Amino acid sequence: MKLNCVVVDDSTIHRITIAKLANEHPDLDLVGDFSNASETRKCILNKTVDLIFLDIEMPVQSGFDLLDGLKTRPQIVFVSAKSDYALRAFDYAAIDYLHKPIKKDRFNKAVEKAIELHQMKKETPEDEGEFIFVKSNLKNLKLYIGRIKWVEALGDYIKIITEDGTHLVLSTMKAFETQLPSDNFLRVHKSFIINISKVERFNSRFAEIGSTQIPLSRNRKEDLAKAVNKASQSQ
Repeated sequence: MKLNCVVVDDSTIHRITIAKLANEHPDLDLVGDFSNASETRKCILNKTVDLIFLDIEMPVQSGFDLLDGLKTRPQIVFVSAKSDYALRAFDYAAIDYLHKPIKKDRFNKAVEKAIELHQMKKETPEDEGEFIFVKSNLKNLKLYIGRIKWVEALGDYIKIITEDGTHLVLSTMKAFETQLPSDNFLRVHKSFIINISKVERFNSRFAEIGSTQIPLSRNRKEDLAKAVNKASQSQ
């Protein structure tokens, strides 16, 4: 199994270096290397791309700008000479963050992560429903979206409460929210995201899921009421 990958870096030297590492890796198929977001976007729209090695600071459009314009994103490995963007990378569910100059062993470790995640997705039966992968206790954990009850912020972590148990994941709320379908989930508070279908009752202050009362931010009752009504009409 090979992953189709692209390399994006406005620095010719760094782009050639990463492309060389990709070409030498037995599990990668380099389908393109680009110096800007515009050319990269065209490639991703016209070809199957599983993995992108993406520089952040580029002229005209940054790596973040490129990703913001994609409806479906490949797996992401950010590459940068700075550590400043590492926290923001969480918001894009990046599988790794490589510092320039990139060493071969670190590059290979990032590829191993991508391959492992890609293989897990392929081996999951489609009739089990939609799912996502999260990193919990240093392992990739498969979570079925329909079984998530709510998500709670907990410092640098988030706590995901599902029908099967509770999982602690290193992530930001913003990053995890982008992985959830907006038709089914709503952020009702800076510290809470809820599964609309799990809400049993609510008022202006709380939404109840089972015996748990989840606080609603100011004016979120109306948003929740609209979401619940829309969900009920689509069933």
